[in-house]
Amino acid sequence: MDGPKPFVPGALVAANAAEGREAVRKLKKMGADFVKVYTKLPREAYLAIADEAKKQDLPFAGHLPESVSAAEASDLGQKSIEHLTGVELACSDREDELRREAVAVLAKADNQAAMELLGRISARAADSFSDKKARALYARFVRNGTWQVPTLTVPRSLVSLDDPKFTADPRVKYMPPAFRSYWSLKLSPETAAMLKRAYKRATGLVRAMHQAGVPFLAGTDTPGVRHVFPGFSLHDELALLVAEGGFTPLEALQAATRDPARFLGREKDLGTVEPGKLADLVLLSADPLADIHNTTKIAAVMANGRLLPRRELDWMLAEVEAANKKK
Repeated sequence: MDGPKPFVPGALVAANAAEGREAVRKLKKMGADFVKVYTKLPREAYLAIADEAKKQDLPFAGHLPESVSAAEASDLGQKSIEHLTGVELACSDREDELRREAVAVLAKADNQAAMELLGRISARAADSFSDKKARALYARFVRNGTWQVPTLTVPRSLVSLDDPKFTADPRVKYMPPAFRSYWSLKLSPETAAMLKRAYKRATGLVRAMHQAGVPFLAGTDTPGVRHVFPGFSLHDELALLVAEGGFTPLEALQAATRDPARFLGREKDLGTVEPGKLADLVLLSADPLADIHNTTKIAAVMANGRLLPRRELDWMLAEVEAANKKK
């Protein structure tokens, strides 16, 4: 759900409180598991969505709209914040001023220009970063159980497009040609430099929130960003949580297994290896606690009661590669 002229084509649009409430009720009737809120939602629409979602017993999560503060969203019950949206701004001494500017940008600029301008506003928020506000915000996230899904694979990909080793990733062969064409993204030197600074700040936020006890989930936002690969990039995210976010290998694994089950209220069925739980398992040939990269050393997968040994997994990948060559 987004505001007028949404970033994502086909999104439900809510321009005001009444439309926000109606959209939540519509999604409930459609059988949605949760409501995803997005960047351009007006404040009154967001507040109505939060209230109606609570009445309908429907969780809401997603991007943090520029019209709402991260502290307020946490208090209103937003279950998770994706991509750290709004967190840096909420830690700024100039938060209110910069938020008004961001809302004005979204109302006037086209979507692509708006994203670039929002990036500049984020940089200015970083220049006025307040440790006191940050600590208070992180404590609020802990108190309210507001999960963070940083998707570090996304900014890491964007800052690595000038690295030939990164762009020569052999996993590209498993992506359909349509995606490879969509991925032909060119960044200006100014934008590339801005994104690299933003990535460094994002990893610092993750590290600080993790140390403060904020709950995290491992996510990738695939496949909308270049060189973020379905399936594969979850392993990349686990490695980034360890290398950049200060997680131990065990904590990174928990962010992809036990903690998602808790987030979903499914810990009785999923998330850990115990008698009586669903046996959807990845069997490894090396210890991921010794090196998180060992999650990629997959010997077999057990899914839906079916054992898929390595040779069958390799055959499936070969079939995908061959199909892509024919397109």
